[in-house]
Amino acid sequence: MKDNIFRISVCPKCGQTYTAPSATARDGSGPICPDCGTREALESIGVDTAEQDKIIATIHRCQKG
Repeated sequence: MKDNIFRISVCPKCGQTYTAPSATARDGSGPICPDCGTREALESIGVDTAEQDKIIATIHRCQKG
């Protein structure tokens, strides 16, 4: 039988707690939350903050299903 063990981490960029697998900060500073990782990736291709918010909201909405 497999135990369900969750690791709770705190993102150094946004301060939020998360249990999902970490992303790696683009500046090499270490692990960050998946949302900040997504934001960094979107920002690198020129997506503005408002659109980033919509994309992250869609990801969260689809993950709950």
